[in-house]
Amino acid sequence: MADTKLFIDGEWVEPRSGETFSTFAPSTGEEIANVAKAGREDAVLAIEAARKAFDEGPWPRMSGAERAGYLRKAAEIITSRQNEISEVEARDGGGTIKKALFADVPGAAGAFNYFADCAENVADVEERAASPFPPAESIVRREPIGVCAGIIPWNFPFIMASWKIGPAIAAGNAVVLKPASFTSLSAVEMVKAVEEAGVPAGVVNFVTGPGGSVGEELAQHPMVDKVAFTGSTEVGRRIMQLASSTVKKVTLELGGKSANIVLDDADLDLAVSGVLWGTFFHNGQVCESGTRALIHSSVYDEFVGMLVERAGKMVIGDNLSFETDLGPLVSPSQADTAERYVKLGLDEGAKLVCGGGRPEGLAAGLDQTAYFQPTILEADNSMRVAQEEIFGPVLCVMKYDSDDEAVKIANDSIYGLGGGVWSSDSARAHSVAARMRTGTVWINDYHMITPGQPFGGYKQSGVGRELGEYGYNEYRQIKHVWSNTSGSKDQYLHFAALSAALS
Repeated sequence: MADTKLFIDGEWVEPRSGETFSTFAPSTGEEIANVAKAGREDAVLAIEAARKAFDEGPWPRMSGAERAGYLRKAAEIITSRQNEISEVEARDGGGTIKKALFADVPGAAGAFNYFADCAENVADVEERAASPFPPAESIVRREPIGVCAGIIPWNFPFIMASWKIGPAIAAGNAVVLKPASFTSLSAVEMVKAVEEAGVPAGVVNFVTGPGGSVGEELAQHPMVDKVAFTGSTEVGRRIMQLASSTVKKVTLELGGKSANIVLDDADLDLAVSGVLWGTFFHNGQVCESGTRALIHSSVYDEFVGMLVERAGKMVIGDNLSFETDLGPLVSPSQADTAERYVKLGLDEGAKLVCGGGRPEGLAAGLDQTAYFQPTILEADNSMRVAQEEIFGPVLCVMKYDSDDEAVKIANDSIYGLGGGVWSSDSARAHSVAARMRTGTVWINDYHMITPGQPFGGYKQSGVGRELGEYGYNEYRQIKHVWSNTSGSKDQYLHFAALSAALS
């Protein structure tokens, strides 16, 4: 893979320092590219380019239909390069090629197409009302915010880039995007697609580098009007703190420790597959993963036995092979984190049901240190392993006796991002879902996120929403325009509240 540059004001440029950092394929440990290492000065240049494009350029003044054309063109380019981009995504981040081909890349193209529809069809004028006295028209408008900084995580770099760029530019804003240092390469491909689509210079800018310098500059710079961040709750708190210095708008999509509730009337065969899918998709490196499985006591032993049997059939190996179910984690250090939490859980009294360490017998050339077995722990909800986000293939299973107890356990968390309910009784499932304090609940399914529906969290899982019209409107300001239509000074009696001389 070629070494990368920054993209500022329509040009691919070297960072001012000339520095780079290496990125590695997690599956093999092989260095695959040198990534441009931006600093604060580069971040400021990108912000200034975005500011100029918004304040002086044509983009915010285009019609929504015009902007939609560019987004659809970018989606076409992404789709035409699906195989190439999928390989970049898989090699750089460690996810399977199946995930990249069937979820990440088409999902990103779908997001661009959805927000193109929003630009074209969601009204800028939301409300008109007449006032009888004084005669006036009141108009509520939606307008672009300005310069938006998008800071994305390492687990889904390509699709997350579309979630930040798509709604922002569809609404008429200019953007500076910063990916995670671990996984910068597929975001480069996203920016190339936008460039090839002909989006004007400065509307989309791209900087790679450390969060402690580049990310913090984006969060605190006075020329940035909004920060959209996806990542850990810890970093989200820091982003909010920095953004508060200029009281800029912030949307945060943060961590989770989601509960997947299996009721006693569930189709166990389906629910077992759903619980495994909810936890082990992308090795559990998903913010809304259902990493706490709450299982009714009457079916608990049977259910856990089925979980162990099917988890043992998952194929661990080369993530570029279509035969592989679980590839490496994003890095050896992330696998170390999973191992550390398993040990912590055991020290707290959890019981290891399966997995718990590095797999053996991997094919030659694969880096065992970045891999981790699908792991199931019998745990109590008070344990750290059940309360803290691991971001690895570790499932905590817990027993409960009533729907009320299941809801209580599910809500006993600082997080509230996702959750699931498995039941053959629709009314009962919806009753449980309604009481779960979380931003998304899936009933008899999991992980299904679509561009047209809102996604975000309660509590310390975030602020605001992404996707859907809700996410689109996070990138638009609300303006009220009052227009006195009387044409006669006699209708301005309110002026006399200050002085009779004005009436």
